[in-house]
Amino acid sequence: MITVGIDSGSRATKVAVVSDGRILAAVKAETGREPALTASLCLDDALRNCGLSRQDVSSIITTGYGRDLIPGRKRSVTEITCHARGAFEIVPGAKTVIDIGGQDSKVIRLDGTGLVIDFVMNDKCAAGTGRFLEVMARRLELDLKDFESEWEDARDASKISSICTVFAESEVVSLISQGVPASSVVRGLCDAIASRIASMGRRVGIERPVVLTGGVSLNGGVRRSLERILGIEIIVPPMSVFMGAYGAALIASSS
Repeated sequence: MITVGIDSGSRATKVAVVSDGRILAAVKAETGREPALTASLCLDDALRNCGLSRQDVSSIITTGYGRDLIPGRKRSVTEITCHARGAFEIVPGAKTVIDIGGQDSKVIRLDGTGLVIDFVMNDKCAAGTGRFLEVMARRLELDLKDFESEWEDARDASKISSICTVFAESEVVSLISQGVPASSVVRGLCDAIASRIASMGRRVGIERPVVLTGGVSLNGGVRRSLERILGIEIIVPPMSVFMGAYGAALIASSS
């Protein structure tokens, strides 16, 4: 059976085509102003990549901010449920999922069977999200993919007292003007995000194994800071950015 998961996020749309639990194709694009159109184009690209057509698809489940805007769906499911389902499939026995996306972050607790037993979510501002990192990277004139190497080069971490994007940007500007190395600022920013996630995690409890998903999962600096502050290993599974779409496709195959 061919099923599709569409994660229509605030920043990016992800589509996963799945058969018997295996991802056949995955496509990602900026969501833009027309979530439904972006999802449709991504779906067509993904199906084309694995030699399939829409007629071959048994069911489509949508998730993400724009999940209720996508035509052709069987139903929509929350990102929390989808990320949990995908992460548990890739990492059997996972107990905690940390999902950091473009505009929100979540810490999700799972039971021994992969069911969600508790979660906490930050969706009131861009603090500690992909958007926050994008703004800071632009101010530092760095590419986000360089954050891990900058983190490793840092002799220390600059103190970023505010996680608010506006105030933190002002702090970064001040640090740059003082001649503080970019590497120290990067590490400070990563530590600030990790500290916020750790604070969220304390409200629901963080238990190993811990899986990191979402767009920020590819930011090695944030992962390193999370591991240091939480004192545990963080698992970044293959296709971590597509975990919501993958989970949605898995749910489609069982519903």
